[in-house]
Amino acid sequence: MSVVLGAIADDFTGATDLANNLVRAGMRCVQLIGVPAGDIDIGEADAVVVALKSRSCPVEEAVGDAIASADWLIDRGACQIFFKYCSTFDSTDAGNIGPVADALLERLGAEQTVMVPAFPANGRTVYQGHLFVGDRLLNDSGMQHHPLTPMTDADLVRVLGRQTPNAVGLASHEVLARGSAAVCDQFEALATHGVRHVICDTLNEGDLEVLAEAVVEFPLVTGGSGLGQALPEQYRRRGWLAEVAEPGRLVPAEGSAIVLSGSCSRATLGQVAHFLEHHPRGQQAGFALDPLQLAEGETHFEMALDFAREGLAEGGPVLVYASADPARVKAAQEALGMARAGELVEQALGQLANTLVAEGVGRLLVAGGESSGAVVSALGIRQLRIGGQIDPGVPWTQAPRVGGAPLSLALKSGNFGGQDFFTRAFAVLDELTVEGRA
Repeated sequence: MSVVLGAIADDFTGATDLANNLVRAGMRCVQLIGVPAGDIDIGEADAVVVALKSRSCPVEEAVGDAIASADWLIDRGACQIFFKYCSTFDSTDAGNIGPVADALLERLGAEQTVMVPAFPANGRTVYQGHLFVGDRLLNDSGMQHHPLTPMTDADLVRVLGRQTPNAVGLASHEVLARGSAAVCDQFEALATHGVRHVICDTLNEGDLEVLAEAVVEFPLVTGGSGLGQALPEQYRRRGWLAEVAEPGRLVPAEGSAIVLSGSCSRATLGQVAHFLEHHPRGQQAGFALDPLQLAEGETHFEMALDFAREGLAEGGPVLVYASADPARVKAAQEALGMARAGELVEQALGQLANTLVAEGVGRLLVAGGESSGAVVSALGIRQLRIGGQIDPGVPWTQAPRVGGAPLSLALKSGNFGGQDFFTRAFAVLDELTVEGRA
């Protein structure tokens, strides 16, 4: 069976975010971890989302992994390739969004693609080429303090223009309001002026539907998961996709529960605080990882592991977190270097996950794209089945395990989820199981 949509995501939580929206829109979806190799069994999947860890890696590595993934997806008959990045356009002036998009255009022999990062359901919108998070411009949303990809400019035409030698243009909301035919005309007009990348204004779900209709036959589309949610209906209209009952079905979850959080976003900091405030054990339900102490040796990690074991023995869920305010993050980065501070936290979270899953954890929630990548890699997971949604952009997933029940995983982008996400996610999984939807 041929795949309808082949997607390449630049981080693990972004891949899950897109896969979640594809399932909600009626596609059976499998998420693969890392560049696919060989003849992986994807069952009857309509969509395959390849999760890479390429948002902040060297440009050459990001491009190479994206092209290798695209080749694998094209070999499976993918009708369209989707390059997925964060709805906050996380990147630096060197890339990696521009270089990867350029390379994919060349590989597919395409002249033009769109940039649609908006996800209105999560408060990400674009107007006159400027990205908003809620009612704040991107550079005033907290993203200006991101430790790896600080976003200090909300003008996406300007941001992308620094990442690519190709021309960048804009499809304004005024054009979108006239419908998909007008949008197609705008794309053609921009193409005559050599514009290869089109930033698209998007204020609501209706705008996403207009854009999906306009770009459904583009060899390459790029953006956030909002566009992914709008595309499947266009596939059905063209006869590429059949109706599917319960595309997100999972099996009942088993095992104890833990939260591992490495994200330092405002949303995640609020979720950590809420979890500790409302847990019966209060502050004793969480252990704060400190990269400075991790750098001194094994003692701090062993303390975190002992804490988690004790909490799980009492019934859990428990929380181990490196999430911290910008001042503490900056102090650690100044002492250790940005890369080293991040590596220490990711390594610790990965080791915790690997040890605790082997000891009986069967329900695992991870906050942060880099942290999710580290945990999934440490666990050796290569494939996820996408299930029911917890909050917009965040579903429960399951990874198969030989000789036992699958591991239930929720991989949360740092910026996603309501304040009570950590306390509610496991209840949602239980409800799905009780109601027979999972």
